[in-house]
Amino acid sequence: MPSIRRTIDLLIYLSVVMGIVLLLQLYVLVPAWLFYSVLVGWLAYVIVAALVATGRKIAYPLAFVLSILTLAVSLPQPEHQSFVEAGLSLASITFLVGSAIQVALLILIPVYFLRNRSGGKPT
Repeated sequence: MPSIRRTIDLLIYLSVVMGIVLLLQLYVLVPAWLFYSVLVGWLAYVIVAALVATGRKIAYPLAFVLSILTLAVSLPQPEHQSFVEAGLSLASITFLVGSAIQVALLILIPVYFLRNRSGGKPT
């Protein structure tokens, strides 16, 4: 069974992959300023993934903040809700999977830190 830390690492890497999928979809659909805004957010996730790959613990609080920001920006958008209501499509799957990854990170990162702080078995 994978440890919490490895699961978090995989979710961070998956966020980078989902970002690529999202950027490919957005390139032809949205204005340039919005595309570049999303690109900057994705680059922040790439930096966090690099920190994870090099074993830097600062990556986890940064990933936590990025998850909050990602959900705060994407969940309130009516266009995103309409993708889901319209049925399964690449856009709705990207939105649902990406959101689920962010929620999972918001749950697992605090659990990871609480376990390691309280003297529980480090994972």
